[in-house]
Amino acid sequence: MRRGVILTAVLAVAFVTWYAMARTALLAHSVITELDKAKALADLAPRPQATIVFDRNGKPAFTFFAEQRIDVPIGQVSSHMIDAIVAVEDQRFYSHHGIDPIRIAGAAWRNFRAGRILEGGSTITQQLARASLSPERTYDRKIRELLLAAQIEQRYRKPQILEEYLNTIYLGEGYYGVEAASRGYFSKSASDLQPHEAALLAALVRSPSTDAPCVGPARALKRRNLVLRLMRAQGRITEEAFRVASSTGLPDRGHKNPVVAGASADGPASGLYFQEEIRRQLVSLFGNDKVLRGGLRVYSTYDPAMQRQAESAVTTRIAEIVKMRPAARALQGSFVAMDPVTGDVRALVGGRDFRASSFNRATQARRQAGSAFKPIIYAAALERGYSPGTILRHLDAPIGEGRDAWLPTGGHEQDEYTVRGALKVSSNRAAAQLLQQVGVSTAVYYAHRLGIESQLPMVPSLALGTGEVTLLELTTAYTAFANHGTSASPRLITRVEDAAGMSIFTAGERHAQAISPTTAYLMSSMLADVIAGGTGTAARAAGFKLPAAGKTGTTDNYADAWFVGYTPHLVAGIWFGLDQPAPIMRGGFGGVVAVPAWGRFMRAATASDKPDWYQMPGDVEKVAICRRSGTRATEACRNPAEVYSMTGADGSPQLVPANALSEHDDVRAVRALAPGQSPVYEDLFAIGSVPNEPCALHNPSADNDGVADAATQSTTPTVDAWLQIPAPAGTSGKVSAPAASTNIILERVLGSDGVLRVVMRQRRE
Repeated sequence: MRRGVILTAVLAVAFVTWYAMARTALLAHSVITELDKAKALADLAPRPQATIVFDRNGKPAFTFFAEQRIDVPIGQVSSHMIDAIVAVEDQRFYSHHGIDPIRIAGAAWRNFRAGRILEGGSTITQQLARASLSPERTYDRKIRELLLAAQIEQRYRKPQILEEYLNTIYLGEGYYGVEAASRGYFSKSASDLQPHEAALLAALVRSPSTDAPCVGPARALKRRNLVLRLMRAQGRITEEAFRVASSTGLPDRGHKNPVVAGASADGPASGLYFQEEIRRQLVSLFGNDKVLRGGLRVYSTYDPAMQRQAESAVTTRIAEIVKMRPAARALQGSFVAMDPVTGDVRALVGGRDFRASSFNRATQARRQAGSAFKPIIYAAALERGYSPGTILRHLDAPIGEGRDAWLPTGGHEQDEYTVRGALKVSSNRAAAQLLQQVGVSTAVYYAHRLGIESQLPMVPSLALGTGEVTLLELTTAYTAFANHGTSASPRLITRVEDAAGMSIFTAGERHAQAISPTTAYLMSSMLADVIAGGTGTAARAAGFKLPAAGKTGTTDNYADAWFVGYTPHLVAGIWFGLDQPAPIMRGGFGGVVAVPAWGRFMRAATASDKPDWYQMPGDVEKVAICRRSGTRATEACRNPAEVYSMTGADGSPQLVPANALSEHDDVRAVRALAPGQSPVYEDLFAIGSVPNEPCALHNPSADNDGVADAATQSTTPTVDAWLQIPAPAGTSGKVSAPAASTNIILERVLGSDGVLRVVMRQRRE
């Protein structure tokens, strides 16, 4: 019996010894394995970071994120924040090597006395290591945590560890890291945190879901003051600083503060359509994951002040219209403001409320432009030899023949207009005639040169703006008028950097010489009349006073109201309409609906701008034109009481009173004048498109070539100076320039409209 007990005891001891050795071996193997894993995990790998979009002034405007995290170097964190974190989480951080035996022992003793776990005893380094491990609470994971903390301490310096920790910790309400939390709770950078603010953030580390000010303000205040007491006890703040900090209340949590300037609980208070357009462009360039997690730094053209002014202009005008016509309560509006030189989009509004509808009506909606498209046709006509003073006649004649004959209607239609006058009153018939004379394909060609990318219909009604375009396209087209004929492609992003600050994308300015500088100047001259006394005068009534140009647009049944206008430094377009086209209001012309909002915006947006305008190019001059004949005026043309009639005995013209003419008299192009209308008007012409023949109606001494004698010079001095030189024999109508300009020649050219013009050309040696 005794031998059996002894044998049993020996076997038991052997088994225990063997088991202990096996467990020791397994533990050793586990430690070695975990040590290898710790070495791999010890790399402080980048974590998901928010992409920040900066405005045109270099200030943060928007963020895109999977986690609201904005990494900053430790040098950009307030010393109060560092002191608060170290005071409450790891007061011996700078002296231990990843594990604090004193803290572990103290925590164990307090837990033992309480009979439950009150605190952990983990150092900052251990907490950082824990973020790389699985969340389960086991002894194995604790071993891994200790080993990983040791590896981190070996590999990195204390400031590096603290920097990573401050950028990693979760501080409630979706904020990761002290920079995002500082902006979110206090609307300031982490570098500007004061002691009471830093203490509150440090207090949230233990339990952000229960201690956040919006969840438990009483707990948050108690916990913050505990941190402040620890900071005082450890000599990190003075008694006076403690008294001031502890008496300060919690931040107002009536609404969630922005992570970036201008943001609200659900995103920026303004610029939501701008933000979304930038996001779409970034995703197309880099992919969604890179945008949400890559910590990109995006530099944009966004102008916060101008954006707010644009949004106010749209929403205020919609409210006014809805008040007048409640049936228009679904009315929408869009707005684009651009720098005409660089193409930078400074404001973008895609609708009345982004949260109700994210559809961007400035970039995605294609609508008929109405008369706002006409300047493109007029520009094409100027490029083909027309000038503002060119007279358009027989405008009441139908276009086409037979069943295809078409005569546009409109509120301002006469049989005759100058090009300038027709654009000023927005004559439909004049635009239709110009389109026929220039050619539909030519007009479409210039539309594409000016920046219209949408497909346009090749039909006569294109003259009335039946082509569908976006507001951004149409506003882009007007940049050429505002910038000496050079169109600027719209740009919302200028460059992008990665999280390390390396440039990975640059968007340079893109320009194209769409029309000549002369055409751009003449267009600006005519479009300025639209605001001064045409369909855009409501801009002046809105208080906008700077020199400007622009054009209204209205579509059938008042379904769309447009206005695009500009100064030399800013071009802006606005549109109003319903998503399902329907009348906005009775008499809802662009000049009534859109122009007042545009004028309010421009008044605010250009408040600090000085009045300036374009200088007249050297190849443009003001020319006097006889209104009766449409040719260059002479002094005789200014007397409306007399005209020349072919009544002489030898068939020569004789000067007779206009009221003495009979129906049998042969009168050269006698035309009736409206009451009070001047017989002579002055307008701008590009040299080469000036009618070279003096008025034959009042000037019988013109020769067969239409060249006036010296005694009957017209009021067109520059051209007259050239026309005094007779053409040498055998030169096919070419006239040599004076000696002072031997590299210039003039050439008489018979145009397709039957008008003989003088074209100035440079001689090629």
